[in-house]
Amino acid sequence: MTFDEFFHSTQVADRPPFNLPLALQALWYDKRNGWQQAHEFLGDGTDPESAWVHAYLHRREGDMSNARYWYDRARQPECTSELDAEWRQIAGALLQDLAK
Repeated sequence: MTFDEFFHSTQVADRPPFNLPLALQALWYDKRNGWQQAHEFLGDGTDPESAWVHAYLHRREGDMSNARYWYDRARQPECTSELDAEWRQIAGALLQDLAK
């Protein structure tokens, strides 16, 4: 799935594509203004991809202390760019990994 296809699905579909990893499904829900659903969907996912999305979600929430914890778990630097740019960065990276 390309980034454009993924982004388009957030605009037109009722639910994320079923074959996507947990982290991408959570990003999909977040883009649909479903922060709470995205956060619940991730649960306590401990893989680096889920932790990265978890960090983004807490940053979006404004809980930087919690976000830093999850950036550390994800082995990612703390992001300082705009939230939409970070969403795109994470989605692009995860989709690229999926295509390998």
